[in-house]
Amino acid sequence: MQQKFISVAAWACLLFIVYATFSSAGERPELTVGEPWPVVLFERFGAYAMLGLLFCLAHPRRLPMVCLLVLGSALLLELLQTLIPDRHARISDAMEKFAGGVAGIFLAVVLMRLLEQWRRSSVSESIIADAARSGRGERG
Repeated sequence: MQQKFISVAAWACLLFIVYATFSSAGERPELTVGEPWPVVLFERFGAYAMLGLLFCLAHPRRLPMVCLLVLGSALLLELLQTLIPDRHARISDAMEKFAGGVAGIFLAVVLMRLLEQWRRSSVSESIIADAARSGRGERG
């Protein structure tokens, strides 16, 4: 159930990014009025970092597909902005989005590996404790 929820959140994130990408400049969602460049950078990087994190958590055994979807959408959506009259595509924008996607995917991989190690150590400790109890004749 949790995996499905994360997957739905990932697809919703992608849909929001598509909406924000193709909205006219006046209708595009903004974090602040006037949007100084650090905020714009945060928006681009953060949106794709969240997208990469969610898709990687939703599909942990499909890393190549996740990379293709997240990083490919960053590049493709940036290029498609050239079709919208008041929008423009920039290599620097695509690079920010690409970097965010890579960061999100990397963070998800690291978190999943840490969680797996924690689970293994918890299981190992439980087995050792059970063995110690049974060696002393205790029942748990």
